[in-house]
Amino acid sequence: MSDLLHISSSPHVRSKVSTSGIMGTVLLALLPAALFGIYNFGPHALLLILISMATCVATEAVYEHFMHKKLTIKDYSAAVTGLLLALNLPPSAPWWIPVIGGVFAVLVVKQLFGGLGQNFMNPALAARCFLMISFTGRMTNFAVPENAWGKVVDTVSGATPLAALKAGESVDVMSLFLGNVQGTIGETSALAILIGAAILLGTKVIDCRIPLTYIGTFAVFVLLFGGHGFDMSYLAAHLFGGGLMLGAWFMATDYVTTPITKKGQLVYGVCLGVFTGLFRIFGGSAEGVSYAIIFCNLLVPLIERVTMPVAFGKGGKKA
Repeated sequence: MSDLLHISSSPHVRSKVSTSGIMGTVLLALLPAALFGIYNFGPHALLLILISMATCVATEAVYEHFMHKKLTIKDYSAAVTGLLLALNLPPSAPWWIPVIGGVFAVLVVKQLFGGLGQNFMNPALAARCFLMISFTGRMTNFAVPENAWGKVVDTVSGATPLAALKAGESVDVMSLFLGNVQGTIGETSALAILIGAAILLGTKVIDCRIPLTYIGTFAVFVLLFGGHGFDMSYLAAHLFGGGLMLGAWFMATDYVTTPITKKGQLVYGVCLGVFTGLFRIFGGSAEGVSYAIIFCNLLVPLIERVTMPVAFGKGGKKA
């Protein structure tokens, strides 16, 4: 009997993948969008990125120090939050905007709810929505900074492409794809975002279930209710314009705030597409990705409850 195998306690399936490794890969994947934002909007965009990331990391370090908790800034999650927040800011935002947003994201949304893995919504998007409500004028001013490397960004009637589209104006889809348009620092170039998405998919940090369901559902919604029929140029403008690509690949896939079941992830993606379509097509604002993701984050417990697999056997699924 001494030769019997000894079974250790669960979990029995282990992985060498670490939080810092995952977050480091996300930072790498966000680099193309960040670099293009700096190229597109100049040194002030770089300043906002650095301030946002520094604020988030410092807020986490200070809070954990005074609360006598284990320091977790080395897992890079605060840095990812700071970078995502910065990429969702207009390039002309004053320096104090990412400071307020970073403190709100890390302190209020993340740490006060238990830290990494306990937040009930995406911290960066929650901070952006908070800033939108508190400082609407600052957060909707997409003027290109005067020191943007002397580069002139093509504009459509002085508005973002989605605002022009909502007003019935035409937009250049190729400029939307490449990024030579107005918008937040990290959302303008769909090409740069897709390069980052390919990094996430290639390293298996995410899979395509949620993003493709999200984008596909939104596309169907636009074709059915956008008022332009099956106009592919209009659809492409909605897909490449605004924060859809950045939100679908980098924020809707957040491990903490998305369902863990496969069916739940499909339901989650459909909900995201429907709500984004409702906000964009029928809402007062031209955008809707941030609010759609935040709202669907709140639906995750319900989605998981409905889609959780039922065990077979006694107390499980009935015959």
